[in-house]
Amino acid sequence: MSKLGDLGARLHRGEISYDFVGKRKIWYGISILITITAIVGLAVRGLNMGIEFQGGAVFTTPTKMSTSVAQAEDYANQASGHQSVAQKLGNGSLRIQIAGIDTDQSNKVKQELAKDLNLDPEKLAADLVGPSWGEQIASKAWEGLAIFMVLVVIYLAIAFEWRMAVAALVALIHDITITTGIYALVGFEVTPGTVIGLLTILGYSLYDTVVVFDSLKEQTKDITKQTRFTYSDIANRSINGTLVRSINTTVVALLPVAGLLFIGGGFLGAGTLNDISLSLFVGLAAGAYSSIFIATPLVADLKEREPAMKALTKRVLAKRAQAATDEDAAQARTGDDDTDDAAPAVVGPRNQPASRNRGRGRTSGKRR
Repeated sequence: MSKLGDLGARLHRGEISYDFVGKRKIWYGISILITITAIVGLAVRGLNMGIEFQGGAVFTTPTKMSTSVAQAEDYANQASGHQSVAQKLGNGSLRIQIAGIDTDQSNKVKQELAKDLNLDPEKLAADLVGPSWGEQIASKAWEGLAIFMVLVVIYLAIAFEWRMAVAALVALIHDITITTGIYALVGFEVTPGTVIGLLTILGYSLYDTVVVFDSLKEQTKDITKQTRFTYSDIANRSINGTLVRSINTTVVALLPVAGLLFIGGGFLGAGTLNDISLSLFVGLAAGAYSSIFIATPLVADLKEREPAMKALTKRVLAKRAQAATDEDAAQARTGDDDTDDAAPAVVGPRNQPASRNRGRGRTSGKRR
């Protein structure tokens, strides 16, 4: 068995564990700090909405161009007065997006852009995108997100309990906020692909959370009939028992996404891959984090507020304190018994045998 497999087996059996639930205040603090940073990024920089949401024009050159991407963006910026995004396509042609311009402006920009690129204006393809289409996409995305959240809460409340539903909802909001905040901070363009990626990560995040919740549900049956473990203890065992599984599934999912983001989008320059790959990469990592460090510790916090769980915790702690007292007393008694049973040290020479004392005190001489 591999070292990771052996570690997973030992975690599942409870032979070793890490106190995730006991240190939940640390994880809460880290999450709050990351979330605040994401919100500040959204408030200060905002999202770089793509042309599909703002409306504008897309210009595509017909053949391979010697003009660089940076130079093409400079030409488009000067011709339109708006920020543009240029991309090199697979056949070597250029695709230039300019958001926020209407039909009249696009005709003027087309003429100037063709002149700068040394092209016949008729060979420079121009496509207009109306902002109403982007608004419909955004509206449908928000509707889908709201429906998804409601269905998740209802399902988890029925399959598990309402506290787990609340914890899962908090974890999902946490993941969405961090992902959108990263988009704002790095300045990547938000496109329909981004929305698709954002909705996709919710399923991955929820999967890891439900795996831990299922283990927790099984282990907490008839929990009040025993006095060995508190609810937080069992919640921590559930996290440790599924830890290696969560890590494995997350790493396997992240590897191809990392290939799209860093190799396809970064090294090969396929910028369109960044739209969906960044949201998937950040969302998958955030989802794995929230399922371990946010969702389950939050369930333990909510559950420990119940009167029955408070009484159980009190009994468990009292039993542990009594066991510790009995152990100390037993060790003290063992130490006393060892001292009493010890044999006294012998001082001086040993008693001589009686045969050696014979004849002592007689006058020396031969016996007649």
